[in-house]
Amino acid sequence: MSVQIERYVDGTFPGVVACVLSDADGGRHEFIEKVPVVSSSDLRADSSYPQAGYIACVVEHEWVDTAGRKLVRINTQYPWDIASVSGVTVFNVLEVQLIGK
Repeated sequence: MSVQIERYVDGTFPGVVACVLSDADGGRHEFIEKVPVVSSSDLRADSSYPQAGYIACVVEHEWVDTAGRKLVRINTQYPWDIASVSGVTVFNVLEVQLIGK
């Protein structure tokens, strides 16, 4: 799942960043994760932000809504037990937001 890495949060090895996932309804969900979990880049406090990132997930359901948008319900609890800062792990997103789909 693609996310936007917005800022560096903590320099404790290997570094921690804040990421945002935008859902299909325009909702904004923040995640705080270690750099290697969301990016293959060597991000640091002095890196340029925002940056493209990703969060691993599983697809639970796919459908087309009444507006003709291809939607996907994803779960970020699997495979790496990732949750938003508010504890949410299930999101409805646009299919185009999936990486490798």
